[in-house]
Amino acid sequence: MNDLDMKAELERLRAENDALKRTKEKGLTFKIAEKGGLSVYGLGRFPVTLYKEQWIRLLDMNEDIRTFISVNNDKLKTKE
Repeated sequence: MNDLDMKAELERLRAENDALKRTKEKGLTFKIAEKGGLSVYGLGRFPVTLYKEQWIRLLDMNEDIRTFISVNNDKLKTKE
């Protein structure tokens, strides 16, 4: 590998590193899992992966989930 190739590779790696850092700053990221599910990264240690119809069912229950959280607020913990 000559100097030119090494400099090009270094620049590519720096750009990739910057992109990864920006992804972490955003908080949540999405990926299509190997089996076709939608994985959400950034909520906890492991991704949350559901299939499309499961996400739609969950999103359709938005108000029910918010109401449940409000009613049970004193029993629920928050991550600090």
